[in-house]
Amino acid sequence: MSWNKWVRRSHRWIAITFTVTVVVALVAVGQQDPAPWLYYLPLAPLVLLLATGLSLFVQPYASSWRRRRAAGEARPGARARGHQGITPASSK
Repeated sequence: MSWNKWVRRSHRWIAITFTVTVVVALVAVGQQDPAPWLYYLPLAPLVLLLATGLSLFVQPYASSWRRRRAAGEARPGARARGHQGITPASSK
């Protein structure tokens, strides 16, 4: 399994885990005198969701950067070598 598929699959399962922990924490808060650590229970899956979500967000940008770098292209917005742009004075 490729790295991208592994991250996507784990992100989905972590989201399910996060949802379950939030429900468990809400049910526990409804009980009499809940344990204080129950309030922090959803934070562990939330941190993992943040990490996998950020990596999924960056992946398209990183792959296009790698592709451009491998092809030897110039930065986006930079003029290509040997390109003679049309100036306003020469367009008359």
